[in-house]
Amino acid sequence: MDVDGFATGLDRAALPAYVYDVSGLEEHVRGIVTALAGGPEVFYAAKANADAPVLRAVGRHVAGIEVASGGELAHVRRVLPHARVAFGGPGKTDHELRLAARLGVERVHVESPYELRRLADAAEAEDRDLDVLVRVNLAGERAGAALAMTGPFGMDPALIGECLPILAAAPRLRLCGVHAHLASGLDVPALIAQHREVLAWARPWLAQAGVARPEINLGGGMAVDYAAPEDRFDWPAYGKALSSLARPDETLRIEPGRAVTVYHGWYVTDVLDIKTAHDAAYAVLRGGTHHLRTPATKNHDHPFRALPGPRTPHAPYVHDRPVTLVGQLCTPKDVLARDIPLERLHVGDRVVFAMAGAYAWNISHHGFLMHPAPTFHYL
Repeated sequence: MDVDGFATGLDRAALPAYVYDVSGLEEHVRGIVTALAGGPEVFYAAKANADAPVLRAVGRHVAGIEVASGGELAHVRRVLPHARVAFGGPGKTDHELRLAARLGVERVHVESPYELRRLADAAEAEDRDLDVLVRVNLAGERAGAALAMTGPFGMDPALIGECLPILAAAPRLRLCGVHAHLASGLDVPALIAQHREVLAWARPWLAQAGVARPEINLGGGMAVDYAAPEDRFDWPAYGKALSSLARPDETLRIEPGRAVTVYHGWYVTDVLDIKTAHDAAYAVLRGGTHHLRTPATKNHDHPFRALPGPRTPHAPYVHDRPVTLVGQLCTPKDVLARDIPLERLHVGDRVVFAMAGAYAWNISHHGFLMHPAPTFHYL
């Protein structure tokens, strides 16, 4: 897709804009599923990007969708009414647990014994059977991970033991397996090492619990490198390595999110002003981190390219010097990229931020200062 051509052709009134290459996304998802053929089931983590066109494109190729709230669950059911859905995440309310039963969730990932008790009550109230995976939180070294999923996520092995008598007394619930997502931002060797750790704990525990043909959900966490967009997760190598760990009497499942959609979305805006302060150059862009919060949350310089725009007489510009790109918010934290050497940047130029297809608009603080929302384009 000619993103630059589309970005240049956007009317200024449409800026800022999110642009998504839906056909390219489908091709990417097909490649992932092909690389993992005969291996794990792939459930897409909707939290990465739950826009309806994105869900439809991904949903045509994956085995199911993972949601982490009642809102996501209801949304996915509207967009993909027949999709297999797994419901995870901490802090599920009684309403959400009953909604899971009512809307026919395939699996509920249980985060605590208390949540399991309330799920049993919800299943009884809704007169529905529910399948359960208990989420384990294993102690271990997580050095090098972008995020270590410790603390409130899941249960340590001792706490999981408290779930067995609850399950025994809950006729509407069936223990199917274990869920584990220990860390994110891992390359293939690190992720496979983490999977080995999970399987080494889960298999004997499930055998002792008497679970026949167990399911083990290994989570997501595939690395995405914003500093090197061309360096992508090696799905074929991962599929080959994970297949070597599989056993015929069990089902393995993964839940990628960011690595699925991030490369097929762009945030497009323009330069409103350029100025220097204490010998540093700043370009003030329309929009900012209230639209694209990723660089603030990950504390990085978001990858971008600048395209020539309309030239206005007397409008400022910079050339051959580092420039910091900021937004319109009244906070010094509204920074999208810092001290980036540029050959030339002019007021009116278009700026196209890549890797905006996941955890971008949907995690941003839209209401701050009440600036207009971006426009959205699915191509």
